[in-house]
Amino acid sequence: MAMTKVELCGMDTSSLPKLTGAQMTALMDQVKQGVPGARDAFIQSNLRLVLSVIQRFAGRGESPDDLFQVGCIGLMKAIDNFDTTLGVRFSTYAVPMIIGEIRRYLRDNNAIRVSRSLRDTAYKALQLRDALASETQREPTVEELAEKMGIDKEEVVFALESIQDPVSLFEPVYHDNDDALYIMDQVRDEKDRDENWINNIAVHDALERLSAREQKIIKMRFFLGRTQMEVAKEIGISQAQVSRLEKTALKHMRKHV
Repeated sequence: MAMTKVELCGMDTSSLPKLTGAQMTALMDQVKQGVPGARDAFIQSNLRLVLSVIQRFAGRGESPDDLFQVGCIGLMKAIDNFDTTLGVRFSTYAVPMIIGEIRRYLRDNNAIRVSRSLRDTAYKALQLRDALASETQREPTVEELAEKMGIDKEEVVFALESIQDPVSLFEPVYHDNDDALYIMDQVRDEKDRDENWINNIAVHDALERLSAREQKIIKMRFFLGRTQMEVAKEIGISQAQVSRLEKTALKHMRKHV
């Protein structure tokens, strides 16, 4: 079944409604207020989002109809849990939710089953990795994980590799109280330094309005391609503090760009 087909689950996808950003915001407000029919209308208006997500899972031998239905479950979970006070676009929040739901479906229905004990070992290693990274402000080695868990390092590697799957850059990897650190916060950009952005006069002006520490964080993160962990180590604060300062600085810059 081709991913470019017009019909999915007996539905003509070409007839799906399209709403503007303002219309989406107004409809979401109605959903939160419990207006009859608003939730169904919001789901219908975002089914194209599900379609765009399932295309990345093409070629895995799974039925597009099945993936579409699973993606719709993720969409409904995103709608029910979306916080309108955060000031982010619904699609930004919903996409990782939809991807996560599909990934769980693919993992649970994978023909190559991973044993429960192996999954448990992998998840324990991931939790320990996050705890050690928070404590030491650096990524722990496989040897350190193995020593803490009391098992061979080969077993740790094998367990972690058994659950590997493509992940969203917006998937949270660590929480510090109410602040989430995402995979994208750990990624170093080696080739795209975005010289065009740094040469933009408006951005320069917005950058100069920040405090000295905020300027340093923004320059290291987006002009030098450093990870939040590297920035935290150089400045002498925690990664969670870097994340908070970065978000605050970007929010201030957007007001002037």
